[in-house]
Amino acid sequence: MVKDSEFLTLVFQSILDEIDVGLHVVDELGNTIVYNNKMMQIEDMEKHDVLNKNLMDVFMFSKQQDSTLVQALQEGKTIKNVKQSYFNNKGQEITTINHTYPIVQDGKIRGAVEIAKDVTKLERLIRENMNKKGSTTYTFDSILGTSPAIQDVIENAKRATRTSSSVLLAGETGTGKELFAQSIHNGSDRSGGPFISQNCAALPDSLVESILFGTKKGAFTGAVDQPGLFEQAHGGTLLLDEINSLNLSLQAKLLRALQERKIRRIGSTKDTPIDVRIIATMNEDPIDAIAGERMRKDLYYRLSVVTLIIPPLRERKEDILLLASEFIQKNNHLFQMNVEHISDDVKQFFLSYDWPGNIRELEHMIEGAMNFMTDEQTITASHLPYQYRMKIKPADIPEPETPRHQPAADLKEKMESFEKYVIENVLRKHGHNISKAAQELGISRQSLQYRLKKFSHSSND
Repeated sequence: MVKDSEFLTLVFQSILDEIDVGLHVVDELGNTIVYNNKMMQIEDMEKHDVLNKNLMDVFMFSKQQDSTLVQALQEGKTIKNVKQSYFNNKGQEITTINHTYPIVQDGKIRGAVEIAKDVTKLERLIRENMNKKGSTTYTFDSILGTSPAIQDVIENAKRATRTSSSVLLAGETGTGKELFAQSIHNGSDRSGGPFISQNCAALPDSLVESILFGTKKGAFTGAVDQPGLFEQAHGGTLLLDEINSLNLSLQAKLLRALQERKIRRIGSTKDTPIDVRIIATMNEDPIDAIAGERMRKDLYYRLSVVTLIIPPLRERKEDILLLASEFIQKNNHLFQMNVEHISDDVKQFFLSYDWPGNIRELEHMIEGAMNFMTDEQTITASHLPYQYRMKIKPADIPEPETPRHQPAADLKEKMESFEKYVIENVLRKHGHNISKAAQELGISRQSLQYRLKKFSHSSND
């Protein structure tokens, strides 16, 4: 029977490893005595790299005093909501917001506890946004398609370049919304200004306001003077991707900024005028978002001065082969290949498939197919990624021709011939690696070897 103390230790450890914040505890010498799973994830470390080792031997800080744990040990003070950047033993930069306090017993500091929240990715996003000014690459010439559905949207988007009115781009994932946004920016009088793009779904609610509007030094512990996205985009365009992912209270603050054309940094008492064109995107029908309370109606009206609905690929099928050809040429250049054609059965599949991932899915499919090719010039069904190849009907895949002097094969012979044809293609693609071929075919290695043996015997008969 497990002793009570052992059971409590198990419970304690289970709780530590399940909580969604990092926990790091050191003793009075700075040696780690508690290090939970979340902290491992944040710092990309293993427990054995940290436990029972001195904090300063494992992590690198610009100065020793920059470690909030060391400050708690040396000064005996509680430190709340401080941002800290440091490096793990692999040289990777980690940024956290910490709540740190000393462990005091009988008036003596016996250790320190740190509770950490990871903001490493967020810091990287901020830096990327700071470097994105004017980094647009797409124009209207980049938008391919001759179908009336896409040409109508292109013409309306071109008209939108004449003003600085807000634009709402609605369309399924992968339809090319950012391509339209960049084209509108580059075709407008703001093309010389910055183009700042931010995916709202990537921002945690707790920090999104400071990212959008900026912070003033002293607003909270560790806060510095930091311009937000609105200030970074001054004189240019701010693209807010997946605007419907922002919570409703933040949508209200965004609406106020758009109406008043001014923002106020967190911690500041001063309003800053802004000159920014807003382009917002949504991957769902705006009416559905409003009905589902994911979008404020008043913000929708403010953003949708110009509304462009980007059609899904299944509604512009006459553009599919043109797009496929463009992606082939792009990958020919990247991979130093000379692919020129798509087989008829693959073309037929492209035209009948629904494309839930739209243009992005088609582009990835072409790239995946060309990764399976060597010196061939035609993309065939055997080159398509497995999940697509299985959607093509066997009748659509050309089978080996029967010499004219031979009688037509019966059903069993036709099936065996087709099975052999498919297996040989997959084996050839994987350099006759039995394990990889069996995995792709969805059969066991032994089953594949049995079939190969059967084919060998039949060819010797």
